[in-house]
Amino acid sequence: MPPYDPEKISSQRRVDALVTLAFLGLSGLLLLLPPPVQHQISSGLRGSVLAPFIWTQEALREVRIRAGEVEVLQVQLDSVVATVSSQRTLEEENRRLRSLLELTERAGGGFVSASVVRPGTRGSESMFLLDVGVDDGVRVNHPVVTAEGLVGVVREVGRRTALAMDWTHPDFRVSAMTVDGEVYGIVEIRRGAFREEDRLLLNGVPYHTPLESGVGIVTSGRGAVYPRGILIGTVSELAESEAGWRRSYWVRPAVRTQSATHVLVLTHEEGPDVESLETLWLPGFVFEGLEIGETGIGELEAGELEDPNAPSGDESTDATGGESDP
Repeated sequence: MPPYDPEKISSQRRVDALVTLAFLGLSGLLLLLPPPVQHQISSGLRGSVLAPFIWTQEALREVRIRAGEVEVLQVQLDSVVATVSSQRTLEEENRRLRSLLELTERAGGGFVSASVVRPGTRGSESMFLLDVGVDDGVRVNHPVVTAEGLVGVVREVGRRTALAMDWTHPDFRVSAMTVDGEVYGIVEIRRGAFREEDRLLLNGVPYHTPLESGVGIVTSGRGAVYPRGILIGTVSELAESEAGWRRSYWVRPAVRTQSATHVLVLTHEEGPDVESLETLWLPGFVFEGLEIGETGIGELEAGELEDPNAPSGDESTDATGGESDP
């Protein structure tokens, strides 16, 4: 620490006082000058000594303006995103409603439309409420479907509401078969660590009848709950195999339960015959004439479907009643 020097401190104070007096005198002198001279001096200072400070102030002002414009643009962008998102939701909902309407028209009756309400409470993820009940013809064990396939089954019914379970419920079981009716088994749920990991398993398939990926699985009609022909899903891959005994296959569900907001309840009243349900999800004459892909089951090109009742080429007779060659 430098030693204290009274004379140096006193000298510094005198210098400061002189500089202050000089600036005061200069300020007084400038005030006494004519206005034109004052403007010339101020213009010169702004263009030389004060120019960097003026530029800095202008840049800060522009930054503040641009920040305000960015906030306005962000608000507008959020508004546009919200509008587009709501329109996509409405578009998807309209598509599902149209598909349900088309399914009802093909069925000719026997279905009751309903809206799905999820309770949202812990432990009830596999259950949902319907806004239809006994007054609408809904009964216990009536299947719940969408245009894509099977959703679940009604468990409890009130006068105006019903409680149903979907295929993710631990008690879900359904007798199933392949679309060609050659292989039968039981479809059941295998719960995962998360809801997204829940999977369907086709169990009890004979060991010597392997299934290819993409084969459609429908309800077999065995039992008193699910009619024959409701689409469950498509075979994904082999799950397990017991040598010489049986095979099990993972099934890709036709319906994602969390996306089902509008459904149909099959009431079996004033509707089509049970056997005709096969044509609702499996259009065409025979199951072998169907194309099964990632998005479900669709019709093949015209001319590829085959009427099982039509005579084959080697068994046909001519129009005059002549017999065909043996």
